[in-house]
Amino acid sequence: MALVLTEEQSMLRDSARGLISDKAPVSHLRQLRDSKDATGFSRELWKTFAEMGFSGLLVPEDFGGSGLGCVEAGVVMEEIGRTLMPSPFLSTAVLAASVLSRGGSAAQKSQHLPKIVDGSLLAALAIDEGAKHRPLMTKMLAVRSGNGFRLSGDKAFVVDGHVADLLIVAARSAGKAGERNGLTLFLVDPKTKGIETERTAMVDSHNAARIKFSNVEVNADGVLGEVDQGGALLEGVLNIGRGAVASEMVGLSEEVFGRTVNYLKERRQFGKAIGEFQALQHRAAQLYIDIEITRAAVLKALQTLDADFENATAAVAVAKARAGTTATLAVQEGVQMHGGMGMTDQFDIGFFMKRARVCQEFFGDSNFHADQLARMKSY
Repeated sequence: MALVLTEEQSMLRDSARGLISDKAPVSHLRQLRDSKDATGFSRELWKTFAEMGFSGLLVPEDFGGSGLGCVEAGVVMEEIGRTLMPSPFLSTAVLAASVLSRGGSAAQKSQHLPKIVDGSLLAALAIDEGAKHRPLMTKMLAVRSGNGFRLSGDKAFVVDGHVADLLIVAARSAGKAGERNGLTLFLVDPKTKGIETERTAMVDSHNAARIKFSNVEVNADGVLGEVDQGGALLEGVLNIGRGAVASEMVGLSEEVFGRTVNYLKERRQFGKAIGEFQALQHRAAQLYIDIEITRAAVLKALQTLDADFENATAAVAVAKARAGTTATLAVQEGVQMHGGMGMTDQFDIGFFMKRARVCQEFFGDSNFHADQLARMKSY
């Protein structure tokens, strides 16, 4: 398949770019940060997202969505990356919609998916428990109790967990930490007795939460997929999330590159634009090449997720690892080429550096995915 967008996908990109650049420039994030907004994003803008159909991109048509694929979700995520727009698109429209569509029962789909489409339901995926992304190291216990389970344990780095109407929680119902089997996914109301949620403002001015579960009762209807067999479902959904975050980092990297090139053309030193110095030209050219190679790798991963989902892990690992290193290079070069101004808060380039660092950690950093790929290839 050609590594280019179709006409329809390009139209979606233009539509998303027009809305996001107009309604959510970087100054929008700065205003939310400075005002210490309790939500961390604009609910009004999210409603507009839903009205334009973005929240239902990955929801099947039977439940009111568009029934599109990961490439389309990636197109929107790339535009979000250009302006660092705070939004529940990743947590709700990508992750929650995917896990419900792929693992939910008919009743669960009917109850939740239409609400995701119309923007009335916000959901969050509660997976990680430590400082690093290690889904197989899940220790939260799910102990059988009556006709359901009792959950006990802590979750960290739950993106949009502070505003979620629904939590999708990974817990260990069998086996021990490190084993692939024995994981079960649960749908949990965050208002259930025994749940304590602490909002955390991340370094990039986006929001996440720490959530403590103390003997939280979940009945059998709350089980998502099969008991003890949630590992495969979780891994597939995480791959979708990894592809989406890689797309965001492509958009972020390209925006930083564009801003940096403009600065090189405008900033004058020794009587001429600093962009005329060959050393800076070489660095800018190398960054451009790096971004284009990464763009191709990410699009290939998204296309593979749509066409051959069960065999997409390697392509996704390459895309996420490369997107992480490219975004890191882009923001480091951007800050350095902006000189002293690049280190000041009044200049937007620092926001991109902070977001790139957080995106690196989402669903595994470059080292995590390089290790995963090496293990798959038996190195």
